[in-house]
Amino acid sequence: MGKKEQIIEKLKENGCRITKQRQMLIDIILENDCSSCKEIFYKASKTDSGIGVATVYRMVNALEDIGAISRKNMYKVEYPGEEKIEDSAGDGCVIVLDDNTTYHLSQNRWNTVIREGMKQCGYLKDQKITQIRIHK
Repeated sequence: MGKKEQIIEKLKENGCRITKQRQMLIDIILENDCSSCKEIFYKASKTDSGIGVATVYRMVNALEDIGAISRKNMYKVEYPGEEKIEDSAGDGCVIVLDDNTTYHLSQNRWNTVIREGMKQCGYLKDQKITQIRIHK
């Protein structure tokens, strides 16, 4: 199975519908050395003038969530099954649920999850999280 098929399969497992626009974005990211969402959007809009910037950002976030790309690596595609997400620098996390559903969260997405959870529980108002320490 090729990279594109692996990515599509992982996205489907995470409940993502695979539209023509999303397939096009995967192709653009796989075929180019894109350094930003704007660059991806620019290339995509040449093919499909109806694509929106928000679609590109959502797709990049979805690809980060499954561990297919890392903004740290300038949107270079990694195989979703590789464990590069759990590098020694602590860049993000892997969450495994009791039904073996696995989520690879980038550091940015992990911070978003923590921030939103703290807001919902009433621990956070307008403050910004500056540090998270995990004690074992």
